[in-house]
Amino acid sequence: MRIAHVTATFPPYRAGTGNVCLAHARELVRRDHTVHIFTAAIPSHPGLSRHEVSGGMHVRRLRTLFRVGNAPVIPALATVLRGFDLIHLHYPFVFGAEMARAAALLTGVPLIMSFHNDLIGRGIRSAIFSLYQRVSAAATVATAARLCAVSMDHFDSSLLAGSLRRTVRRRPDFVVELPNGVDVHQFREQGPAIDLDQYRLPAGAKVILFVAALDRAHHFKGLDRLLRAMPQLPGDVRLLVVGDGDLRAGYEQEARRLGVDDRTMFAGRVDHDDLPAFYRSSHITVLPSTPPESFGLVLIESMACGRPVVASRIPGVRTVVEDGIDGLLVDSADAGALAQGIAALLADDGRRKAMGSRGRAKVEARYAWETIGARLEAIYLQTLSQVRPSGHAAYEVRP
Repeated sequence: MRIAHVTATFPPYRAGTGNVCLAHARELVRRDHTVHIFTAAIPSHPGLSRHEVSGGMHVRRLRTLFRVGNAPVIPALATVLRGFDLIHLHYPFVFGAEMARAAALLTGVPLIMSFHNDLIGRGIRSAIFSLYQRVSAAATVATAARLCAVSMDHFDSSLLAGSLRRTVRRRPDFVVELPNGVDVHQFREQGPAIDLDQYRLPAGAKVILFVAALDRAHHFKGLDRLLRAMPQLPGDVRLLVVGDGDLRAGYEQEARRLGVDDRTMFAGRVDHDDLPAFYRSSHITVLPSTPPESFGLVLIESMACGRPVVASRIPGVRTVVEDGIDGLLVDSADAGALAQGIAALLADDGRRKAMGSRGRAKVEARYAWETIGARLEAIYLQTLSQVRPSGHAAYEVRP
């Protein structure tokens, strides 16, 4: 198959949506399909090639007319999405979603959407996002051939689901579950660790890891809540923060205000290939996020490295973490409850090790990218068999 993936963000900008799109493409190429990824050129990386080719994967970084946060306006999308068997849109993509739908209608190509999270902003942005999503749900999302949700638990609780009730009732097979995944060969317990001295981590310290983009688009990841929990943790606990963005200075200032700046290390942006060493160097990973968090890729990355997690008890995340088995679920709005959960795991080496082993086993069984790739390919083939019943026989599912 020739497949187009459309995403607002893509590496080297590090965020879940772009990483998932890249992993999907790699798996599809491994299964002998050709994938073209259409995304926006990144102003902060002017030297990036506009067209990269790696095997059967083509990455096209298109010029933007303007952008609002992570919502680039890319006029070329109206003309480049031609000659494909399927168009796969990573949603939400303000402006881009409408262009992808128009291209699908004009070419008669099925449109698949991956729903990553609701659009939630602050102040007037919240009202604008809410209005956009209601309109978009009716005009764009409901016209897709399939909507892939990272978990049905998250989808059922989402604002988008509320706007799609009629579509879901009319088309019971419209929404399918397609979890995010992890490279279980790269993310594993065995392997190199980081240089503790480089990050001012003393030998014997209990290290908790936080991984996320530190920008306004990811304010919901909860680093502010984790910082408020730090004063309640023992003095030998260190927080290692991986990520960067326009909110970093504010978080560093908050750490100083709380008196935990000497126990909080900001590592900055880290290449994805280097992340396993950070997980292996930590005792636990903490993700105290709030909606619109839908899954939490860092959770399964940590589990794959044999490290248990402490995460929020919210829809989507609670399907990834089994409370008391491979991690702990807490009310992240309560800094005391968050600190209590972290302290309980740090104090019990045997419990942490057992949780880490169970987490690794679960990731291998459910979240390996090979498993997710097979599921994605099956969704594509089922969609093509329904919209083009006479033309799908040339494609077959590969192991």
